Amino acid sequence: MRRCVVFLALLAAVVLTTAPVGAFPSPPAPGYWLVAGDGGVFGFNVPFFGSAASDPTRCPPNLVDRDLPFGTCFSIAATPTGRGYWILNGDAGKIYRYGDAGDYGEPATKWAGTSREFVPSARAIVSTPSGHGYWVLELNASGAATIDPFGDAKSYGDSQKLASTTHQGFNGEPVGLAATPDGKGYWEVHSDGGVFGFGDAHFYGSMGSAHLKSPVVGIASTLDGKGYWLASADGHVYPFGDATHTSDLSGIRLAKPIVGITTDASGPGFWLAAADGGVFGLGGAPFLGSMGGKRLHEPVFGITSRHFALI
Repeated sequence: MRRCVVFLALLAAVVLTTAPVGAFPSPPAPGYWLVAGDGGVFGFNVPFFGSAASDPTRCPPNLVDRDLPFGTCFSIAATPTGRGYWILNGDAGKIYRYGDAGDYGEPATKWAGTSREFVPSARAIVSTPSGHGYWVLELNASGAATIDPFGDAKSYGDSQKLASTTHQGFNGEPVGLAATPDGKGYWEVHSDGGVFGFGDAHFYGSMGSAHLKSPVVGIASTLDGKGYWLASADGHVYPFGDATHTSDLSGIRLAKPIVGITTDASGPGFWLAAADGGVFGLGGAPFLGSMGGKRLHEPVFGITSRHFALI
């Protein structure tokens, strides 16, 4: 009997040593945030940490020298913890942070002193897996993109550098960015469906050589980084790599065009967001609510979720 007790105690010690509590984190609960052009934030099954719309000077319409009448906040990125987010003013290059989102710099600092006609338009912001940095996708006058790293984000290249070295031209303009799970690479997607992988972001295919009825508006990576989905304004979804082929919205008449896509870190699917605040869960991602049918001060421009399931 004594030997049995000793054996069980040793077995328990081995189990606790090899599989400590917390060694295998469970996936986060599903949820997402939308951001409107005026900086308004709408959260579904996620906490609300604040909104840039509370200060009308943060995301105002630009009616002077750029055609941005519906506000200037184009993108939102959640922190990996799901306890904060950054909002990007794409016209001014300002970044507003809420919750546990840290301050790691902003494009506006680099743009200071640059003539207005040469100031890029920032299109997207994406968090690093640690949450201690982010990348900002910027559209240059050349039609190519610069991807600026901040905090612990590192530069792995962009289409501007590609154009400088290969003299390559682009048929579409940069519209979206997605990082690999380890943060050692990212994909840049253009409106014609062209995809460019940098760092450890492998190229799995694109729609760059296809005739599209509607422009691509965003890209979302699968959880293991071995594939991605492209979303177009008319609701088409194009899967590549290990991204599962699922139904999309191509046969549905949408009230407003699709503006963004984000991965569901709790499962295999993703969400699409439309300009009127409508949200569509596909590939197993649950519908948790939307602003569709509700009055918005400005259209929705972006959607984000907690991207990194294991951190």
